[in-house]
Parts: sequence; C-alpha cells; structure tokens
Amino acid sequence: MALSPVLESKRLTLQGQLDSAKTLAERNKLGQFPTPTMLATDILEYARTLLPPAVRIRFLDPAFGTGSFYSALLKCFATRRIAAAVGYEIDPHYAQATIDLWRGQALDLRLMDFTHATAPASNADKFNLLICNPPYVRHHHLTQAVKTHLLQAVQRATGLKLNGLTGLYGYFLCLSHAWLADDGLAGWLIPSEFMDVNYGQPLKTYLLDQVTLLRIHRFDPTDVQFQDALVSSAVVWLKKTPPPVDHIVEFTYGGTLAQPVITKDIPAAALRDSSKWTHYPRASIGPRPDRSGLKLADLFKIQRGIATGANDFFILSTDQIAEQNLPRECFIPILPSPRYLAADEINADIQGDPLIDRARYLLNCNLPEEAVKRQFPTLWAYLQTGVAAGIDQHYLCQHRTPWYAQEVRAPALFLCTYMGRQDTGRGRPFRFILNHSQATAPNVYLLLYPKPNLALHLDHHPRRITAVWHALNEIQMETLIGEGRVYGGGLHKLEPNELANAPAEKLLAVLPELSLNPSGQLRLLEEQMPYDVHPNTKHAPAAVARVQKAATRTQASKVKRKGTPHPSQGTRTP
Repeated sequence: MALSPVLESKRLTLQGQLDSAKTLAERNKLGQFPTPTMLATDILEYARTLLPPAVRIRFLDPAFGTGSFYSALLKCFATRRIAAAVGYEIDPHYAQATIDLWRGQALDLRLMDFTHATAPASNADKFNLLICNPPYVRHHHLTQAVKTHLLQAVQRATGLKLNGLTGLYGYFLCLSHAWLADDGLAGWLIPSEFMDVNYGQPLKTYLLDQVTLLRIHRFDPTDVQFQDALVSSAVVWLKKTPPPVDHIVEFTYGGTLAQPVITKDIPAAALRDSSKWTHYPRASIGPRPDRSGLKLADLFKIQRGIATGANDFFILSTDQIAEQNLPRECFIPILPSPRYLAADEINADIQGDPLIDRARYLLNCNLPEEAVKRQFPTLWAYLQTGVAAGIDQHYLCQHRTPWYAQEVRAPALFLCTYMGRQDTGRGRPFRFILNHSQATAPNVYLLLYPKPNLALHLDHHPRRITAVWHALNEIQMETLIGEGRVYGGGLHKLEPNELANAPAEKLLAVLPELSLNPSGQLRLLEEQMPYDVHPNTKHAPAAVARVQKAATRTQASKVKRKGTPHPSQGTRTP
C-alpha cells in the first residue's frame, strides 16, 4: 500500500488549518464539509470489493478538497493498480496547499470548477472509479445564471431536466455521467433528502433508467457523519451500464458500509412505485398501501407559517418595541418557537393576544418607504438599521416590495410543529397545537385552516374543536414520521403536502355529520345543517372567515394610524 500514516496525519492537520481560516458561513456557501478519514476508508474498501481484482484503476474525484478519498485510495489499493488519478477543486484556498501536500504522487489536481470542465471524448480516457462527496450547496445559494448553466449542462449530459430546487450535489451526480467509462463504478456520499422529495424525482429516474443502481446505504440520522453539517447522509453506488430486467437493488441502513444494521433487496419496480425511498430497507415489500381514504388534505388547507427572512429583526418583544419607540399599530402578535410553548393549547386575552410567557410581535407594515418616513419616523430609523446591516439584501427580503413587507397568514385554529426530534422529553417530533388567540405563526409551524364544510361545522358545534384537536394528536407518530423526512442528528421535518397526505379517519370518528361522497369529496350531511345558516349568508362564520383570510395573498392592507393601541392591533384584517 502506498500511503504512509504520516502523510494522512499531515493531510488532517492541513484540513484543520484550512477550515479554521474560513468561517462556517463561508464554507457553507461553497458546501465544503470534509469527509472523515474512517468513512472515506470504508467507502474505498467497499469499492475494492466491487472492482475486478486485475483491473487498472482510473480514479476521479470531482470535489477533491484536501484529498480524503485519494488518501483512502492509496491506502486501499496497491500503487501498481492505479493507472491515473484526477481531482477537481474550485477553491484555490484548498487547492494550492493540497497540490503541495500531494507533490510526488501520481495525482493530477486541477484548480477549476468541475461543472465547467469538458469530459474526455474517448472511453479509454474516462474513469472507471469515481468517488465523490460533492458540495452540499442548497439551491437558494445558486444564482440564476449558475442554475441555468447547470440545468443546460445536465440536459446535454443525460437528457434529464432537473428541478430548480435541486442542490448542487444533484448536478455533480448527473454531470459525472459523461466522465464515467462504460461499466465504470461510482460511489456518491450525498444527502439522503433526494430519496423523498419531489425535486429528487429526476435523480431517481436517472438512477433507475440510465445506470445500474447497485446499492444505497443510508446512515442512521442520529449517527451524524459531518459534525458541522446537519444532514442525513447516504452512499449511492452505481455502475454505468443499463439496468438488467427485473433488477434488484440492495438497500442497507445503519452501522457502516461493511456492517449495516439492516439489509434488504428491493426490486427496482418497487422503487418506481415508491415516492419515498427512505422507507427502505425497513419497509415491507408488497402491494402499495391503500391511500384512498380520508386525508388531512380533505379537511384542511395546510400552509407553512411566515418566513420573515430575518426573525431577529422583524419579530420583537414588547420591551424592544418600547425601547425603539416604534409605532405599535405596525405590529401583530406572532407565536414564538414551539420550544417556548409550555402547553399545546394557547388561550388568549380579551384582545386576542396569546397568554404565553414569551409574547412576540411581528413588524407588519406594507406602506411604501416614503410613507413610512413621513408618518412613522422612528420606524423609518429602525428600518435604516436593517439596511445598514444588509437585511434588505437577504434572499426573501430582495423578493418583496417593499423589502420589509411580510406574507399574509391569518391566525390558524390548528397548528402542527414543522420539525422536531423524537428523543425529547415529549418523545414526539411533531405536536398539534390548538390556538385560541389571534396570533399568526412563523415558518416553524404548519398552519391547518379548516376547509369550508369543516369550518362551517365547527362554527355551529364549537365543542367539537377540542375533539378535532385531540383526534389530530391521535394520528400515529410513525405515520407522520413516514410521511416526512429526517436529517442529521435525528431531526424530523414535515412539509405541508406531506402532512396533508396523512390519514384523517380518526377525525371522522369525532365528526359524525361529515362524510365522503362517492367521488371522495367531503360533504356535510344536509339533515344536520343548522336551520339558521344559509349558503349565501352575508356574514361568514369565524372559522370560514379564517379560510378566506388564508386565501388572501394581497400585500395591500393599510396600516391604521389612530393613536397608539396595543401591539396586537393594527393591520389585522377585520
């Protein structure tokens, strides 16, 4: 074996020095999270079991860093077997020092962006072993020009049209197709999120149709592979050859590549019919479960809470509002993070403010800047501190007019926490909350607005509200976890469409007047409708009014200017 322990020790020291010279934010922007030595070695050891023993290796790492995989290559393979080794590194901060580190080795390290490099034309010049931990850069860190280039490059390389929400790692995976020799082997250390999300579907199509997917090993989310990145990781193994008929894919979970906790062979046909691959290998194989029954989507319109773009700036306490002498009519109540809610039922005072210890208020002003400057000089001064801090240049703020305007989210009677861990004192990553107040909610909540039939029913049977809340909390936690996705450290997350897909039969048990018609639509039994309600009544019931407010997307609400009322009063829609 060619690698000495001293050289790997030097590489680790260099990695630490180079990482410490950058802030975490700077490294996050380029997706720079180094592969631990033990994991890199496990991956190359496994690659050795997949390659014919006599084959000469042409090795490629498109995101080289300081060379954790190259170091493992030298450790796991004899020098005589390595015919060529090529690496790409976009960041000169790492590349120059790394070139010096590996000087004397048969390594061709190229300082350039792999996504702009041209693949070899000859199959003989391509690579039969590609191992990569590609940059974990979220789509919103990619400029539109970069996205356009990447989308076009992938379409040329594979014929696939990736979703614009795809992270940079997805483009690396697809672009590498042109670099792999026929029958070449690739191992990708990537986030497992692509296995469950809609924007991961083109990647799954590529893995099932254009190559032979050999194995996916998913690490236990509580076993974080990268200490500085909250991501659930998987190693995807593929071979550049068309998949055979009735192909079987090995799925493993937990432990290591060499010693997984669970192993199961999954037919590729089952993967085509599955929207969530993280169910495997623990899920049973068989007919798809019947999901034709009542779902939460039949009863609720579900939305994420408000994404402000800078919570510390836009969400303030009463004391902060007073200290800045800000106009109180420009604020509305907003719930704090779920970790600050001691109870799951929120009561309200006479003004509709939540009776909680950590009261918070959202800056809610849509007036043009000139109007704010003229009518609310203290608010104008506060906004200028945001400009000086660069908050107006934050991604969300840049896409709003004016930049300090907020999304419209009416107070929701029912809420669900957006993310959480199972190993908390509650033992439940998701909580359903009953909100009697007029507080809106930030994007760490999912807001459940009853659809018109349910809203009408609850207005005339208000005692059923608590029963509905209890029924929501009786939905099996395993079901909700299965609908969502999980990240590093065991952090579970649930998007609106995933919660909407959860079964809702338990709610019918507490709502006997509601039923599904033959077409699957929810209806309120006519004989149970109150006689004093007419479909064209001028005054919509309160819950229906909430649905109507939730559908409102206009930013044209005006700030009231009478006196200095309580912070909860102001731009709230009547």
